[in-house]
Amino acid sequence: MKLMTFVVPSYNSEAYLNRCIDTLLFDLERVEIIIVNDGSKDNTIKIANEYKKKYPKTVKVIDKENGGHGSGVNAGLQNATGLYFKVVDSDDWLDVANATYLLDKIAQHLKEGVSPDLYVTDFLYNKYDEGKSFVRTYKENFPIEKIIDWNHLKHKFSYSSTLLMHALVYKTSVLYDCQMVLPEHTFYVDNIVSYLPLSSTKSLYYIDRVVYNYYIGREDQSIQRHNIVKRYEQQIRVFKIIMHSFTYDELQAMPRGLKRYMKHALMDMMIITQMFTTGEYSRDRKKHLNDMWAELKAYDKKMYHFLKYRSYNTLVTFLPFRLKGFVMMQSYLHLTRKIKLG
Repeated sequence: MKLMTFVVPSYNSEAYLNRCIDTLLFDLERVEIIIVNDGSKDNTIKIANEYKKKYPKTVKVIDKENGGHGSGVNAGLQNATGLYFKVVDSDDWLDVANATYLLDKIAQHLKEGVSPDLYVTDFLYNKYDEGKSFVRTYKENFPIEKIIDWNHLKHKFSYSSTLLMHALVYKTSVLYDCQMVLPEHTFYVDNIVSYLPLSSTKSLYYIDRVVYNYYIGREDQSIQRHNIVKRYEQQIRVFKIIMHSFTYDELQAMPRGLKRYMKHALMDMMIITQMFTTGEYSRDRKKHLNDMWAELKAYDKKMYHFLKYRSYNTLVTFLPFRLKGFVMMQSYLHLTRKIKLG
């Protein structure tokens, strides 16, 4: 049995796919690698098939029409056979020593019969081309290397601190249980991966090692400021999926630590969505933001009142649209400078 499935959604990735895949081949017996070619127009499929030919017991290749990042994750999940599941974007890579440590820990827990539903690890924001990096650690939030439930977090999450996809390794059955299906042709679906499945996790284990290198630097990257502003409608689409995932009452019924985190994550994602939308002014942007709030109010008045009046969003919700955009963009630029990536 494969302990881990790595899914690599790939679109026009010929310039960096080798770097990614080479770091996933650290254990040919216990790892499954699924490269999903998402309708690339370059040599991505050729590179993928070369790995499949060389490592037929480890590498699978799915060649499909273009459907976007979420479509690639969906295809990988449908074909995954590993006990655990992790998405690795094709321009990112793993720290081989720490990934081996993680896999050994999974094997140890399996032998002991105590496999957690979720592993959390640190990751690195890596602006590789400029020699800049920043470690995102969760030492303040989780006890180190202890199997816990959600009621035994060290400290609650605050401000912009959230669990990102790069830090998460789910048990594959958890993703099946929550019936996660990501939207196609949509950026920012990693927010869904980082939120929806958490409700199906009961036990978790934190390792204070950097396993994942999150590459920052491509001009066409989704987190670049000009792109997040341009693609605001896709962020709204993602947030609407998230806000419809659970009602406020359903969140309140979750275990204490999970309830607190899920509400915190919602606050953070609403702030991000407002930032994307108000980054430029137009009547359409203003209407889309107002429509989103109206849809939330119609769907769940308790959630609406929580996010609008009893969360960090209150600090900007009632500002005029243009001023809101200025304040939020300045906060975004301050954050990127703070982590030495701007």
